[in-house]
Amino acid sequence: MSETPLPGTGDAGQPDFDEMTRDIAEVPAVEVIVTVAVNLMSAAAVKLGLTEEGDKYKDLDEARKLVTALAGLLDASATEISSFHAAPLRDGLKSLQLAFREASVVPDEPGQGPGEKYTGPVYG
Repeated sequence: MSETPLPGTGDAGQPDFDEMTRDIAEVPAVEVIVTVAVNLMSAAAVKLGLTEEGDKYKDLDEARKLVTALAGLLDASATEISSFHAAPLRDGLKSLQLAFREASVVPDEPGQGPGEKYTGPVYG
């Protein structure tokens, strides 16, 4: 009985980089950017303790990095992805920034929070 390899893998179960390259070549840049932004948002939410598990995975140092990366990505790509895509991502970013401020024992000064060098100070 022979096993069928997983999609994107060759006969020996190794990654088929030619197929992976063809697959990614078909994805519009906007979709890649939005997908990366959503992944950053999801990871930041987990590190902020905003999931069902609560504080189990909470790590504000890691959350700061993820929120800052998200802000940088959105700042750099906002004009490329249109306001249709950028507006909800910016709203999500602001929510994460406010959640970070709320979760911090010693809040950052306005303009010094995660990603605020890209977005400007965030107020509730």
